[in-house]
Amino acid sequence: MTEAARVWARVAMLSFGGPAGQIAVMHRIIVDEKKWVPESRFLHALNYCMLLPGPEGQQLATYIGWLMHRTLGGLIAGGLFILPGVVAIMALSVIYALWGNVGIVAALFFGLKAAVLAIVIEAVVRIGKRGLKSQPMRFLAAMSFVAIFFFAVPFPIIILAAALIGFIGASRGDPAFAAVGHGAAHEDGESLLGNETPAHALPSAKRALQVSLIWLALWLVPVAAILLAVGSENVFSQIAVFFSKMAVVTFGGAYAVLAYVAQQAVETYEWLTPGEMLNGLGMAETTPGPLIMVLQFVGFMAAFRSPGELPPLLAGVLGGLLATWVTFAPCFLWIFLGAPYIEKVRQHRALSGALAAITAAVVGVVLNLAIWFAIHTIFRKTVAFDRYGSSFDAPMLASVDFWSLALSVVAAVAIFRFRVGMLATLAGSCLAGIGLFLLGAI
Repeated sequence: MTEAARVWARVAMLSFGGPAGQIAVMHRIIVDEKKWVPESRFLHALNYCMLLPGPEGQQLATYIGWLMHRTLGGLIAGGLFILPGVVAIMALSVIYALWGNVGIVAALFFGLKAAVLAIVIEAVVRIGKRGLKSQPMRFLAAMSFVAIFFFAVPFPIIILAAALIGFIGASRGDPAFAAVGHGAAHEDGESLLGNETPAHALPSAKRALQVSLIWLALWLVPVAAILLAVGSENVFSQIAVFFSKMAVVTFGGAYAVLAYVAQQAVETYEWLTPGEMLNGLGMAETTPGPLIMVLQFVGFMAAFRSPGELPPLLAGVLGGLLATWVTFAPCFLWIFLGAPYIEKVRQHRALSGALAAITAAVVGVVLNLAIWFAIHTIFRKTVAFDRYGSSFDAPMLASVDFWSLALSVVAAVAIFRFRVGMLATLAGSCLAGIGLFLLGAI
């Protein structure tokens, strides 16, 4: 188990670049280098994690850790996967809260936002190439975008509707809803686990009940205790309830999660501004661990600005950790409860169709996120449009921020034309922001 812990710590420290990068690192170390599981088992576990709400990278680590070394292995793998991000995002949140308005720090984040916008656009293209293989999938993506951007249809409804459409389509044998591949599967070679099912991975009703009771208590008892202690209007209660709901309904990966969080945390709760949301995403992009760690930043800023009788920094730290706990505790529940049944059913056409449809819908949702970010990054002012049953923020063209637009275009050219890596693009944009500040341009 000591060797396993070292391996998962290594995976965690190298897990930059979002789900695609994290899964690639995990595949290289777990499948190719260590040969713990064969390719088919790795992809089977990944397909299940893609169907779950929450970060698929962390859930995949938990799944494989559990498959190899029981519950303790899952806890170590899943816990170590998020630990570097927890520490890094907390440190950056403190710096941002204390010195974010200092000129040079603000300039750094000014450049960071431009790069993040380009990265989100690149995510739309990447997911679109993978998921929009047929006309029905492209139509589903377009309808998802229209629903969430123009009519503010809740994100969970869009994803659940897409899953239902995909489930029915695949059940009827429609090839348009064939499962989306996550990589080129090759013939399985020798591996430590092989294709057999370990005894601890066999389904058991007694075990399922025990897992449900333990993890539901670990997740929801703290939420109930906070509600009883401080009331539903307190910021800690709002954080606990909001991120618990998010943990249940946010299918489709980190960028899709951000669309839902931005809609609620920025517009409903007013915990932070759209620009600050971009800054938080930039922090998550440049640190190891899941991109969804940006939610810790959101929880930190929410409590920091409404600390009650607590010192603001202490409140922020507690708010960030609370958001992290209620976000990730359910992830362990989904794996420890569902994985034995997924191991039993290696192929399921209808579930694969639901996954393919969710992937298509996520393209539309992430496109909504990209446009939402663009409007609030490039334009200083917006005007509410509320006609014909639709409601959205339209940019005021006269309020364009030239330097934000220029940096965003340069970052996009670097990524799309010259294939510059994400970290290099982020670093370059931050330096450009600082340079503009020193020149007095911003």
